[in-house]
Amino acid sequence: MTSNATSPEEYIAEAPEERRSALEKLRRTINDNLPKNFSEGMQYGMIGYFISHEVYPDGYHCDSKQPLPFMSFASQKNSINFYHMGIYADKDLLDWFTSEFPKYSKKKLDMGKSCMRFKKPEDIPYKLIGELVQKVSAEDWIKTYESAFKR
Repeated sequence: MTSNATSPEEYIAEAPEERRSALEKLRRTINDNLPKNFSEGMQYGMIGYFISHEVYPDGYHCDSKQPLPFMSFASQKNSINFYHMGIYADKDLLDWFTSEFPKYSKKKLDMGKSCMRFKKPEDIPYKLIGELVQKVSAEDWIKTYESAFKR
């Protein structure tokens, strides 16, 4: 479910009422832990965190007009989804996250390549997500991105 919202505040205001506080808390958790040189905004119809063209002029290889994406989250039809490209590109980070997850949640991790799905807002492990957000600097992400994705 993509949104036409032009700001994170507008995106959250459009979300179902029962999810708004969870989305606000997730946003606050990310922003409180976000390393320098990442920016927040709307990207691909979701609240996104990316490296701006001022920091990384090349932009995203799939569409150089877009800043380099890194994380995002969205209120989907059946879940709140959190996307983290670092987990997709770095096996050590993925292994860390999957081993830590059971310490923060009694639920089974519902995860795709870079997407974690939380069917209920109360299932979101905010503290773990905060730790994950801190683990990758913008400089580290650029290096990983260039070695894993950029041709």
